[in-house]
Amino acid sequence: MSRIANRFAALRRAGRAGLVTFVTAGDPDPETAQAILDGLPAAGADLIELGMPFSDPMADGPAIQASSLRALRTGMSLAGTLAMVRRFRARDAETPLILMGYFNPIEHYGVDRFLADAKAAGVDGMIVVDLPPEEDADLCVPARAMGLDFIRLVTPTTDDARLPAVLVNTGGFLYYVSITGITGTAAASEQQIAAAISRLRRHTELPLAVGFGITTPQAAAAVARVADAAVVGSAIVARITANLDAEGRATAALVPEVHRFVHSLAEGVQAARG
Repeated sequence: MSRIANRFAALRRAGRAGLVTFVTAGDPDPETAQAILDGLPAAGADLIELGMPFSDPMADGPAIQASSLRALRTGMSLAGTLAMVRRFRARDAETPLILMGYFNPIEHYGVDRFLADAKAAGVDGMIVVDLPPEEDADLCVPARAMGLDFIRLVTPTTDDARLPAVLVNTGGFLYYVSITGITGTAAASEQQIAAAISRLRRHTELPLAVGFGITTPQAAAAVARVADAAVVGSAIVARITANLDAEGRATAALVPEVHRFVHSLAEGVQAARG
């Protein structure tokens, strides 16, 4: 079993949902970003999404867009992102790590080279938001052949007719985007999320994670009561932004503050089902 499958199996045995955290590789600088990443499991992250910085992250809201630009300004690249994964894996052999981003940097790096290097670094899966199922041959199929899960997004507008095409090569878990629009700008109600999860469970046995619009431990707990995982990204990135100095550099409080916030999210998720 993959790390992702093992983690969700462990969560099921524990009778609780998981916390998936997102941070951008290299934000706000490579050293600080590595410290944030390395400390996420101890803070309570069950799975980690690591953003691959890109200059045009069209599905992301202002907070994550800004984090990508900060990372690129400090020289972060896809090669540097994979180096972060290797350093993380030297300390943690169990926490699932998923790369999230866009196809352009991967295409520029070279698909075959990227997949080989990602696998060797210790990546478990990927979310590439701008590759629809019709383009599975470009990355999804070769990724699965390498043993990497290709995690797909579904939205409130993904109807029952479209779902089979979305699910055919999806692995690891299914990521339900609970709102229409970009990250970090709105939130769905608990009733809307519960109804969507109920519908999706009729179509797949994959674990179901819910993201977009989750900004507090209470909101994470509400998702954890009905889904298999809550995904938090923009709210964590906002903590990074809030702990930069006037020149945009990391303050001494940044890393511990981010980890404290993740810990509070984890407490909400872990207590959600009593």
